[in-house]
Amino acid sequence: MISSVAEMYGIHPQTLRLYEREGLLKPSRTEGNTRLYTDEDLQRLEFILSLARDLGVNIAGMAIILQMRERMEEMQRQIQEFVQYIQQEVLTRASAAADPSKGAIVPVRRQIVPSESSQRKR
Repeated sequence: MISSVAEMYGIHPQTLRLYEREGLLKPSRTEGNTRLYTDEDLQRLEFILSLARDLGVNIAGMAIILQMRERMEEMQRQIQEFVQYIQQEVLTRASAAADPSKGAIVPVRRQIVPSESSQRKR
């Protein structure tokens, strides 16, 4: 609840409401409209408070930093998925190369054997 969280972090409940209004925090709500903060919300709040207290970042700066952080996490997730795809593809192709019957495509050079008629023309 908002009062518990405010007390835990030594901030005024209005500060939490402001962070929510500015989109920095998004606590869930009960049917009675009471804010409920998850562990993830609290970690985000700790990061916000460290930006404000330790670095003197204003609310607009916090919003930009949080957006950049979310984009970086998304890009990191995409890179991990790509690396997993590449690893799987390498394993698949390596096993296919080890067993040509699994459809490995290898260029084949055919020797051209001169026909009898071309030898006669010479």
